[in-house]
Amino acid sequence: MRRTLRIVLPPLLVVGLLGVLWEVYARVGNLGDEVLPPLSRVLSAGWDDRASLWASTQPTLREVLLGFAVSVVFAFAISILLDASGLARRSVMPVLIGSQTIPLVVLAPLVVIWFGFGLTPKILLVALVTFFPIVVGLLDGYASSERDAVTLLRTMGASWPTVFRLVRLPSALPGFFTGLRIAITYAVVAAIFAEYAGAETGLGVYIQGADNSFRTDLVLAAVLVTAVLTLVLYAATFIVQRLTIPWYTDARKVNQ
Repeated sequence: MRRTLRIVLPPLLVVGLLGVLWEVYARVGNLGDEVLPPLSRVLSAGWDDRASLWASTQPTLREVLLGFAVSVVFAFAISILLDASGLARRSVMPVLIGSQTIPLVVLAPLVVIWFGFGLTPKILLVALVTFFPIVVGLLDGYASSERDAVTLLRTMGASWPTVFRLVRLPSALPGFFTGLRIAITYAVVAAIFAEYAGAETGLGVYIQGADNSFRTDLVLAAVLVTAVLTLVLYAATFIVQRLTIPWYTDARKVNQ
């Protein structure tokens, strides 16, 4: 319980302090609800419109989960290819790095133009935005494998798939989860950008509609929902990590 409080309490205090500063600044500054409504008004408006907010959150969450699943599968496939061949790594990595330089503002409309207004462009955009940190995390993890263990297996006649399964993949899992956590922070934003570029439902459409109606309180309420959704997905990666590699989590507890 003490450890849980030590982890949870500080960020809650910081969030609470930011919320108080927001409330005070919005009221004392007298900026107007169209510019910066107080936090209390944002929360109240969001609660009153919770049915629409929840209905808009569901398709966005579906796009994020499906796109992230595609991203993980693609990242694993690419990382295995690059790990197996030095030539492939030297040839493909510059292309992968270059793919991350395209701004979301440019990429989202193009993906919608190419693939339409359905679910496919949202999944593709989430996958394109999130796969690179996972690939880098996996490659760094492969590189951290114990050389003695690899050498021992090879002298015993083990094939590359066997070495990969027994040594390189387990060594890469901590790096994989690090990349996963970095990528998940981009996933929700990517889905919303895709919806903003062209969609029928989702938080992006909700924000666009609220903005066109000059409902800044609802825009900010949707932003808060987006932040909470990202935090929940981020926390979920720790749960999956704990279930997948408990030995690594226990070792970190001992070292802390």
